[in-house]
Amino acid sequence: MYEKRKWKRSICVLAGALICFAVLLPSTCLAQSDNPLPRFGLQVSAGTLGAGIQAATAVTHKSNVRVGFNYFSYSASTTSNSNNITFNGTLRLESAELLLDQYLFGGVHISPGLAMYYGNQATGTAAIGAGQSITLNSVQYYSQAATPITGTGSFTASKYAPEILLGFGNLLPRSTRHFTVNFDVGVMFVRSPLIALNLVGNACLSPTNASTCMPIATTPSVESNLMAEQTKLNNTAASYLKYWPVIRLGFGYKF
Repeated sequence: MYEKRKWKRSICVLAGALICFAVLLPSTCLAQSDNPLPRFGLQVSAGTLGAGIQAATAVTHKSNVRVGFNYFSYSASTTSNSNNITFNGTLRLESAELLLDQYLFGGVHISPGLAMYYGNQATGTAAIGAGQSITLNSVQYYSQAATPITGTGSFTASKYAPEILLGFGNLLPRSTRHFTVNFDVGVMFVRSPLIALNLVGNACLSPTNASTCMPIATTPSVESNLMAEQTKLNNTAASYLKYWPVIRLGFGYKF
């Protein structure tokens, strides 16, 4: 509980700092400089967060604040010829970002930020053909012909994700140039990825002996093995799926 409060407090501090940069600094810098800073730039992009659109405003002569939204959706279906298992899945990427682009030299910049909304998720269904096997917590079960096993699975994560990017290019060039090309690479830190599994149908301990078949939903031993398998997957996800790589190419225009 303490770690959860600490995580939320860190996110609030980061978001507050970025909002202060976005709201307070532009007027201060414009008042103190003889050279007005660029007010607005817009770009479209594509990358590992999906297709996106970002807008930016300058806050100092070497920094911009950038906000954006990314989206991508893909669905696919396939049937394995070897074991007659049909899979249907959908991957959906959604995120809204707030970034501070701090320029080091030329167009090279470092961009700390926050995905104020992080909605990346995956969902899927599976239908296991009669007599085909699945393994749950190291126990092998077979799908009964009369009531075959079907199931759903999903992957979700926390709705907020800090990020850090290294970028090349400037959406708001400090010159008369209007068209820009920009590139970002970095990582989002995704907290508490969660995989959920649900199976229904009859699971058999033998592919030929119907007396060994059990309804998954009402058999405690099968349910226990399903939950143990889910826990294993979540432990793996906690190690490998808490970092989302960010690679993005954008084409922008300074107004």
